[in-house]
Amino acid sequence: MEVAPGVGVVRRGATCMHRESVPSYGFPAVTARRLDTARVNALVDTGAELSWIPRALLEVLGVERRKLWHSRQADGTVLERCTGAVHPYVAGTWTVDEVVFGEPGDLVLLGARSLDGVNPRVEPVSERLVDAGPAPAAVCAQ
Repeated sequence: MEVAPGVGVVRRGATCMHRESVPSYGFPAVTARRLDTARVNALVDTGAELSWIPRALLEVLGVERRKLWHSRQADGTVLERCTGAVHPYVAGTWTVDEVVFGEPGDLVLLGARSLDGVNPRVEPVSERLVDAGPAPAAVCAQ
């Protein structure tokens, strides 16, 4: 599945403030029983560890709240948000990740862990995330 700029997919999980000046992209998540998906626009934010998706959307998809996270904002205030498991789909590939149940007023973000899991790069001409190709690996000489 090709993801157009500004659009991504979120699928339900199996169980369950620094901003970059980059165009917004979206992302996705899969269940063992059936495939529930939704498209979402998200700002690519390499300074955010987790991706943030609107709570209402995650609830519609049936994503379970699994953990309580505390996040510190730039002004020093601390936010409490629940997280759940999804399978983000970006640049033609997917990964398993934990995402934040965003509340009204929270930004919708594609964070560093989701990005690391799918290994994309920014195509500067089209301003799209694309597959970065093989990831570096180290092997032992025999």
